[in-house]
Amino acid sequence: MKNNLIGKLHSLFSVPTDDLELVRAQFRAFARQIPLLYFILATNALAVMFIFAKFGHPWLSVYAPSALCCLCLVRGVAWWRIGRSQVPDDIAIRHMQRTNRLAFVIAVAFTAWGLSLYTFGDGDAYAKAQIVFFLALTMISCNFCLMHLRSAALNVTLVGVAPFSLFFFFADDGHFRAASVNLALAAIGMIAILMIYYRDFAHLVASRRSLAEKQAETQRLSDENSRLANMDALSGLPNRRALMTRLDQCSRSAGATPTAVVYIDLDGFKDVNDTYGHSTGDRLIDIVAKELLRVLPEGAMLARVGGDEFAAVISAAEAERAARAFASSALAVLARPIRIGDRAVQIGASVGVCCTEADGCDAQELFRRADIAMYHVKANGKSGVRIYTPDLDLERQRQQDIEDQLRRALRADELEVVYQPIVGAMENRVVAVEALVRWPRRPEGELTPDQFVPIAERSGLINQLGLFVLRRACEDFLDVEAIKVAVNVSPAQFRDPDFERAVMRTLLETGFSTARLELEVTEGYLIDHPQRAAAVISFLKTLGVAVALDDFGAGYTSIAYLQKYGFDRIKLDKSLVDRVTIEKSTGVLVAGAIHMANALDMAVTAEGVETEEQAYVLGLAGCQRLQGFLFGRPMPLGAFLAMAAAAAPAPTAVSAA
Repeated sequence: MKNNLIGKLHSLFSVPTDDLELVRAQFRAFARQIPLLYFILATNALAVMFIFAKFGHPWLSVYAPSALCCLCLVRGVAWWRIGRSQVPDDIAIRHMQRTNRLAFVIAVAFTAWGLSLYTFGDGDAYAKAQIVFFLALTMISCNFCLMHLRSAALNVTLVGVAPFSLFFFFADDGHFRAASVNLALAAIGMIAILMIYYRDFAHLVASRRSLAEKQAETQRLSDENSRLANMDALSGLPNRRALMTRLDQCSRSAGATPTAVVYIDLDGFKDVNDTYGHSTGDRLIDIVAKELLRVLPEGAMLARVGGDEFAAVISAAEAERAARAFASSALAVLARPIRIGDRAVQIGASVGVCCTEADGCDAQELFRRADIAMYHVKANGKSGVRIYTPDLDLERQRQQDIEDQLRRALRADELEVVYQPIVGAMENRVVAVEALVRWPRRPEGELTPDQFVPIAERSGLINQLGLFVLRRACEDFLDVEAIKVAVNVSPAQFRDPDFERAVMRTLLETGFSTARLELEVTEGYLIDHPQRAAAVISFLKTLGVAVALDDFGAGYTSIAYLQKYGFDRIKLDKSLVDRVTIEKSTGVLVAGAIHMANALDMAVTAEGVETEEQAYVLGLAGCQRLQGFLFGRPMPLGAFLAMAAAAAPAPTAVSAA
């Protein structure tokens, strides 16, 4: 307990060094006030010296105060200079420790000088009263000036007040007893105020430190959030937002430095994802990012802007040349097999490039143009580089115009459905029709299906268009019970989660028999979305709707696919039919395919039949239905019904029609 008390007393009378933030705050405040302290001491001492100079005792009245004044002036100037400079923490602590010791010495010196002058000086009562006033005022002033250095203030208070109070309590028969008591009480009050002020000052410094720490933490979190908001977590690259910010900065920067955008879309990434799983796909993205960074020009920025899409911003004097070189390097790098674990995957890339031109397009437009160039590559065979040119926008605008016109056509009844006859190979008569859409009443001129159907698929209008064809065919052949109806289904329709229910609603609303409807789907969607395709086909077959695999032989459909989906029919692609009579190997292949399908309880239709020889060979091979120009071109409903009513034997009569 004794040691604890001694420790507390020692801390009161020494400069604290454990809290450097408090030390800095004390030093800054103290350095501003201590020159004033020395000025007050020197001024008061000069005033007393002026009064007592005429009473003799030059050592007490002149020389001693002059020396003290010189000391005060030297220390005051020194502290004024110190207060105007940056001082390291250790030097600041030494300055305050030195001042703490000097405060004790100077307080003793001024007190001893004042009491000696009062005792041995020859001054009158008025002069002696000035000494009392000088000592009291000096001690009070010094305490307030030293409040930020608690130890020095306590030293001055105790060294000055105790001798003053004791001396003047008894001096001159107690004439100044009231003054000594008042100063003692004032000293007690000053000590209390000093302790409270120092505590509050320390708390303020601690609060400011805490606030600064919180602000720093807030700023750190803000910086981290900003970094995360602008970073792609999977690849570690900047994301689309960061890329657009950088691109906007480049487009706004003074000097008009040429800027290029290189837009890269991976070819075959989805196949890797679906075949090997998302973990392999994620690993592939990470590897691709590193490979692209390896060939990225210095100073350029690479970002991941989508699932399998990357983009680079290059801002330099030779931006276009650098962009072309990077695009070629990226294409070469991504064309090589990429090893992931124990497997090697093969992908490619479609790359679009756009550079700033005289029209001064903004960041969004520059990015859009690179995107347009990339999609041009994607739509024309993939694995290539295309530099943006204005004609790409002309094509895009043409497609946009067609899309708008198609929306109008669906509302304004500009579309028609035509029907191509399908004959039975054995019956030699029409047994079914395939419904096909046409756009004859387009004000801008008729378009063929291969011109507007792909646009409908990309725009999402294919769902509305496909249901229009289905409904019209069901209504047209509702009462022609001897004829079955086949309707093509676009892969984009299969992606619609409401597709099967829309088919069911159409059949219910038109009253068309499900047993007379056959929907044709191409194999591409089966490969890309096997689970969704299996669910849709299963639902349709539950309704009683037959499902046919269209364009068989044009792709890579295996026996496993045929067994998995349980098709009711396969339709041989025209590319096989064209060669069936001129290539022996094709004839064998077609015959084998027909026998395989029949063995799996699937009927076979051959499309694109144009000669009687083809019809004969296909019928001989076991094909149940035939379709092609030999039996009739797609025709309006009236022409078809007239042909059917004629009941002429196919193919000759039908062909003539």
